[in-house]
Amino acid sequence: MLNVDQIRFFQTNGYLVVEDVLDQQAVLDPVRAEYAALMDRLYDDWHGQGLLPPPGDKGFWQKLLLAYTSGCDWFQPFDISLPGNRITADMPFHFGQAVLDMITAPALLDVVESLIGPEITSNPIQHVRIKPPASDLRADEARAHITATDWHQDRGVTHESADATRMITVWIAVTDATEENGCLVVQPLRDKVELLPHCEKKQVGIPEAFLKPKDAVPLPVKSGGVVIFDPMTPHASLVNRTQGFRWSFDIRYNVTGQPTGRDHFPSFVARSRTDPGAELRDATAWRTMWEEARARLVGAPHIELYRWDMNAPYCA
Repeated sequence: MLNVDQIRFFQTNGYLVVEDVLDQQAVLDPVRAEYAALMDRLYDDWHGQGLLPPPGDKGFWQKLLLAYTSGCDWFQPFDISLPGNRITADMPFHFGQAVLDMITAPALLDVVESLIGPEITSNPIQHVRIKPPASDLRADEARAHITATDWHQDRGVTHESADATRMITVWIAVTDATEENGCLVVQPLRDKVELLPHCEKKQVGIPEAFLKPKDAVPLPVKSGGVVIFDPMTPHASLVNRTQGFRWSFDIRYNVTGQPTGRDHFPSFVARSRTDPGAELRDATAWRTMWEEARARLVGAPHIELYRWDMNAPYCA
């Protein structure tokens, strides 16, 4: 659980860095192994199609970079959500037991409970973020999960239905996040901040006129630590200027029973002090929920993820 000073800091500034939340051997190593096995399968398939050279003794990071530079897209097969564009019947995603165990790790949920209470839903706005070195990125690469992230508020990328939802974002560092490899930066709340306009720039983000760059605070955090955000806190991520990868997960939690802001995607109860039997711990059931959502959405009218009018004057 968080202490009184940590809770007060979060309530005042809208963010909090907490080191050493997730155990390396018990929680993060299984996640790394799960993704390494997935990368092996993807690489072998791409090699079979003649798109990549034989795997040989290449490791996870080598395969990842070679796949990216060869145009083999591992992001969506790695992701723990469906995309915002139109969904196909065979749209890949990853819902593994190790990832579910990370999202529901007791130490992590203790931190979440300190801020939103004991009835916790895992919100479906969730992503893996594995960022290659900027020097290896394609010139047209704009995806926030691959390159630097534009300034935004997490409330700004939910539907209006969740504007009153009590929600937090937990950014999990799998590798160390530093200013050199593209850690997060934040504009502390301090004063009451309204929901700022968002426009389609490189990504969907806050126009420069509404930002205060001089107030930006970098948030380095070591592997196993987390950064927590209030949904109104403006934040972004820096460019990865190193020759290594930066790996994190973006996870959100909200009070159970309140709208998630992506109600067409499935959520689940991560912790309940009143009804522990409602908690989800089976990754097969988790994956089935998303498979059913994918099948339902393929034939349905497209649902935009964003509320913003990209032709508004502030987007000019």
